[in-house]
Amino acid sequence: MKGTKVVAGLHKNSLIDYPGKVSAVVFVSGCNFRCPYCHNPELARGQYPQKIPLADVIDFLSRRRALLDGVVITGGEPTLWPHLFAFCRDLKQLKMAVKLDTNGSRPDVIRQAIQEELVDYIAMDIKTRPDHYGPPLCDRAAATLVRESIGLIMAEARDYEFRTTCVPPFVDESIMAHIAKEIRGARRYILQPFRPEIVLDRDYFLQGNEDRLSDARLDRLRSIALSDAPSCQIR
Repeated sequence: MKGTKVVAGLHKNSLIDYPGKVSAVVFVSGCNFRCPYCHNPELARGQYPQKIPLADVIDFLSRRRALLDGVVITGGEPTLWPHLFAFCRDLKQLKMAVKLDTNGSRPDVIRQAIQEELVDYIAMDIKTRPDHYGPPLCDRAAATLVRESIGLIMAEARDYEFRTTCVPPFVDESIMAHIAKEIRGARRYILQPFRPEIVLDRDYFLQGNEDRLSDARLDRLRSIALSDAPSCQIR
């Protein structure tokens, strides 16, 4: 199914997924990370909650382009999707802005998308401090790739944000200070509270691992990040 021209979901109208724009949100399936707190578990597993032909998506967007400012491509991990560049080119033909959500594990794809001017906004998730990348999140080799993507996005992306879902033990005060230094001077840094209702690995959170942080602790994490990432906010 990965190579077929279908997407796994479509939100036809969103006011919150693309900052400052009315957007449609296109979901693709498959991910190379296994974050236990992932809120899109079906997509992370490579499943298809829906199977919408890509041609139907493009037709819908063509008919709605007067009402939409842009399209968000999310997942799963969109940089694994073999039709990413072709779809972005179709969106550019429709004069639509493109936002790409990514875990930063494929800097080669991000670089090509930037160089070909296929994306207008990149939102990259930073899971933890890069040198802590590894099981249960992902392969340890991801650390180098994530750092490369951070530098690339900060240097070359037209517009961007970094995001961190605040879930212990992947994020605490010490880790937040390290992440903030990695993205020092970033244009926009978003902290997201964890919502445990739907997760990829429920067993992980049944083993006594802490999940939901208090508002006070989230504020503390933000205050730590502000020293190096003055744009940091909680969303």
